[in-house]
Amino acid sequence: MTQTAPVQKTRFFGISKILRFLKPFKRVMLSMAALGLTTSIIDVAIPLFQRYSLNHFIKGNTLDTLPLFLIIYILALAGQSFATYVSCRNAMTVEVSVNRDLRHAAFEHLQTLSFSYFNQNSVGYIHARVLSDTSRIGSLASWSFMDGVWHTSYLIFAAVVMLAINARLALLVLIIVPLVAALFSLFQGKLIRANREIREINSNITSNFNEGITGAKTVKTLAIEEEMDRRFTAETARMRKRSVDASRLRGAFAATMNLASSVALAIVLWRGGYLAENQVGTFSMFMSYAQGMMEPVRWLIDAISDLITTQVNIERFTNLLAVKSDVVDTPEVVEKYGDSFCPKKEAWEPLVGDIEFEDVTFRYPDGQETVLEHFNMRIPFGSNIAIVGETGAGKSTLVNLVCRFYEPTQGRVLIDGRDARERSQLWLHSSIGYVLQNPHLFSGTVRENLLYGNPNASEEQIRRAIELVSADEVVARLENGLDTDVGEGGDLLSTGEKQLISFARAILADPRILILDEATASVDTLTEQKIQAAIDKVIQGRTSIVIAHRLSTVRHSDCILAVKDGKIVESGTHKQLIAAKGYYYDMYTRQYEDEEAAKILG
Repeated sequence: MTQTAPVQKTRFFGISKILRFLKPFKRVMLSMAALGLTTSIIDVAIPLFQRYSLNHFIKGNTLDTLPLFLIIYILALAGQSFATYVSCRNAMTVEVSVNRDLRHAAFEHLQTLSFSYFNQNSVGYIHARVLSDTSRIGSLASWSFMDGVWHTSYLIFAAVVMLAINARLALLVLIIVPLVAALFSLFQGKLIRANREIREINSNITSNFNEGITGAKTVKTLAIEEEMDRRFTAETARMRKRSVDASRLRGAFAATMNLASSVALAIVLWRGGYLAENQVGTFSMFMSYAQGMMEPVRWLIDAISDLITTQVNIERFTNLLAVKSDVVDTPEVVEKYGDSFCPKKEAWEPLVGDIEFEDVTFRYPDGQETVLEHFNMRIPFGSNIAIVGETGAGKSTLVNLVCRFYEPTQGRVLIDGRDARERSQLWLHSSIGYVLQNPHLFSGTVRENLLYGNPNASEEQIRRAIELVSADEVVARLENGLDTDVGEGGDLLSTGEKQLISFARAILADPRILILDEATASVDTLTEQKIQAAIDKVIQGRTSIVIAHRLSTVRHSDCILAVKDGKIVESGTHKQLIAAKGYYYDMYTRQYEDEEAAKILG
């Protein structure tokens, strides 16, 4: 289930939290504001042209100033068209640029977060923040800003002109403004709560949809299409109900506001009729302003609702950026070694590969149970350590601590005799090769995936790496060799082929510490033999930690750690643990008997 971050209460619009993303476009936005003011001034002036025309040309029965009038009027229309064009172009520039910067900031921040965040939040939940929320914010900073300048300034300038010409009638028309403010105050809280809930439901729908697509094979093999459809339908039905409720609320808001704006025209017709006989131009001008003010008022109705909705988007986005990683480098470490995006490699010391756990106690951030308690162990460079246990026993805990995916609750993990926290995460990760049980390849070619391990690798280095892990046979079978596309997540290749290529990718990095997380658990027997033969070669001259399911593959390890219920219950060599006839002995003999029985039945 998706775990959602708590929504913080923010000031209305929360614009202060995203100002830093708008600062680079300050000049463009100022020009948008200036052009918007220019356009609104011309729009306000057009009824004045109309008033002059009726009073002077019609009532005065003269055309003496008509040429000059036409020139000024045409220039005003041309200026209005030009200002509108430039404003729209600038708005589009701001929208796409702000979207880009927001998404880049979100994606970059996600790269800094520890595993616990991704364990607690689904892909769909994160997608909604990085894509949907940023899109709404970008629209607010561009089109909503530009329209807001025009509509607000039009109302102000029209009010000034009306007050200057007929203050009494103008005040009667402008009475709708405090009415709008009162209605806005009444509806704001309800609309915020409704839209916040809708956005959260939408995140769950996105998450369920993502699971249904990525797990399509599992859905079909388990024949649970009906259940997946039921869950998705239930969530979308909930979304429909909440959206309809919100639409009704918004509709009531809009209807009430529209009624208020229509009162302006009624007032002009009621109280302004006496002007028609002697000041037909002025009466016509007031009619134009009363009708012209309806569009800005209607826009304000929609804008207020949109701004309320966007406040939720801003809250969600800024909450994402506010999430702190469980694993961070200190400012002193960043100053000396750099961070993941701006490394100072010239300050990096060579990593040898000595690992030591010094009085380490560990609890996962979301759990109360102690996994390790006052654990001590030294792994000298070149050692081959195996971690074994039943599925779900917690075998990855030590590896997560060595890689600094998590920090010890107490104690220290030493790398080459120094606390791992005294140097940067990237320094450590750059010297670790990690082969996962379920290998992941990125979209692109085999070559591009291999180069993630070492972007500067030569063709000869690539060839040696794939030969070392017996992946050369896989590459030879592919239609375009190294330039064959692997598909999304490597789905165009088999699990065994992906495993061999990911193994070659790890080796290409020439890591000092090599971690193999059940690298043979999901492959066929032939591929397992190839990987095991490769393991025996590549662990030479490196510190290696092997998480193993098949115990026959770790008999020659320097030390075997047996894990049960999240705790290390035994440690020693294969001979020592067999002689002890404890937990490891029971696992080994049971697995050996199962394998022998399978051979006989086979």
